[in-house]
Amino acid sequence: MGKLSTHVLDTAHGRPAAHVAVELYAVTDGERRLLVNTSTNIDGRCDAPLLEGDALQAGRYELVFAAGDYFAAHGVAVAEPRFIDRVTIAFGVADPGQNYHVPLVVTPWSYSTYRGS
Repeated sequence: MGKLSTHVLDTAHGRPAAHVAVELYAVTDGERRLLVNTSTNIDGRCDAPLLEGDALQAGRYELVFAAGDYFAAHGVAVAEPRFIDRVTIAFGVADPGQNYHVPLVVTPWSYSTYRGS
């Protein structure tokens, strides 16, 4: 059975991003439904998979990270409005029997992601 997980890395400071708010939505016919509302731990990871087993279904999802709030809490001086604020990663799950790891690598001015396992 597959699972969905994430973690956040603060590459501006070279460390895991602790206490970043994370929301997971299922997207069906353009409508978003909140599935999970959590935050990262001191290692920049969520304490448990976001979805696993039968809860992970084929379909479209969005992960939303409160990156701007994270950097503001760490005293990073950025202009208002923030250039990077809420980062949304829209992705699809084709085979729910596989593991999907969707990390966020972020600075106050850039971000990237990739599919891990």
